[in-house]
Order: sequence, then C-alpha cells, then structure tokens
Amino acid sequence: MKLLALFLTIIMITGCETIDEKTVGQVAGILLNPEGGASQSMVPTNAEVSLGLKESLVSGVISAVADLSKMDGFFKNQAIKILFPPEALKVEKQLRKLGLGHLCDNFIQSLNRAAENASSKAKPIFVSAIKSMTITDAMNILLGADDSATQYLMKATSGQIKQTYSPVIATSLNKVNATRSWADVAKAYNQIPFVKKVNPNLESYVTDKAMSALFGEVKKQEALIRKNPIERTSSLLKKVFGYADSKKGS
Repeated sequence: MKLLALFLTIIMITGCETIDEKTVGQVAGILLNPEGGASQSMVPTNAEVSLGLKESLVSGVISAVADLSKMDGFFKNQAIKILFPPEALKVEKQLRKLGLGHLCDNFIQSLNRAAENASSKAKPIFVSAIKSMTITDAMNILLGADDSATQYLMKATSGQIKQTYSPVIATSLNKVNATRSWADVAKAYNQIPFVKKVNPNLESYVTDKAMSALFGEVKKQEALIRKNPIERTSSLLKKVFGYADSKKGS
C-alpha cells in the first residue's frame, strides 16, 4: 500500500503517467527522506562560494598581517626570525668569537624591526586582490589544492607588495638603526687582518625575507580554515567549506 501511495504521489507531482527510474528515484528520495531537501540546500550557490571564500581570506590575511606587524612578530618567532644574510654569516661568526656578539644582536634585532614595520602595508593590497577575485577564481580555489588561495595571492600581489615593501623597509632600516648597526658590524669585522669585506644589500634581503614570512603566514591561515571546522565562524563559511569537504571526499 505504501509503494502504491508513493507511486500515485509521484504521478500527481510530475503530471506524467509514464515515469522513468531516474524521476522515481529523485522524487522518492525527497518524499522518503525529508532531509534530502536540506542536503540540497547545503550546496552553495556560486555567489555564496565567492562571498564565503572572500570572507575567509580577508579574515585570514588580516590575522596574518597582525601577527607579523606587532612588536616582536618577527624577532621572537624563531620560524621566521631574520638572521644575518648568508654572505655575512662569516662576519657574525668572527665577531662573536671576538666577544662582539652585542653588535650582531643589535643588527639582527634591527633587521626584524624593519620587517615588522613593513608588514602592515600588505593588508590593503591583499584585500583589494581578494575583492577583485572572480566567481571562477573562487570556485577553483575552494575545490583546488590546500594552498590554492595562497598561490593565487602570491601571483596576484607579489609584485605590488615588493614594490610597496622596498621603500618602507629602506626607511625602516634607517629608522631602527639597521644601517648604522651594519656599519658598526662591518667596521669591526674589517679591522680583522686579511678578511674579505662584505656588503650585502640589506633592503633586498629583508624585503625578500619579509615577503616569504608573509605568504607563509597566509598559508597557515588558509590551512586552519580548510582543516579545522572550529575556524569556520559563520554559517556561510560552514556551508561553503563543508561543501568543499564533501566534494574532495567523494
């Protein structure tokens, strides 16, 4: 009797007396599983994907920039702390041997202060790139590799960030006495007999290090929201990234 009632209901809904198996399955699924309609509603629209992804990325880059631009954001983070340039490591080694480690420490701190000062400048560049993202970009990022958003932002913003960072870091190097610290280091080192003088490009070195750390932090934020449901703080984010989870898991 239940099957007959179901069949008659399907006929009334579809208006057809001849019904194929696909139609029966679709309608029966809705009738027998009321939550089936809910699962369908959990599939985000293109607009929701775009909005949700942009929401998460803006939140992520704001967090990343805030972490890096605060006092000691670089200096006390051993994973990204900027040390002597590779070509100047021999300088540090020799000076520390001579008991001049304080000169090295001052120089290292000044490099990191310059990077911290510059980091806040990335925020408007990132936000602008995210707002300009197309729906196609958003869908490709959502269903792409775990670092798809980071790769997109690197491609879209690296040139502008470098162009913005360089003069800020140049100014910051002077402001935090990095240039003077390096002059002290170089002077002390050059007084050692028979050493070959070194003169690294501090602006370029710190800029590259600061950018590498920036995109590393963005990547961490992307991983958090992709892999940790707790980070999905709105119903829209739950819907969008829940959908991504289901697509990748299928």
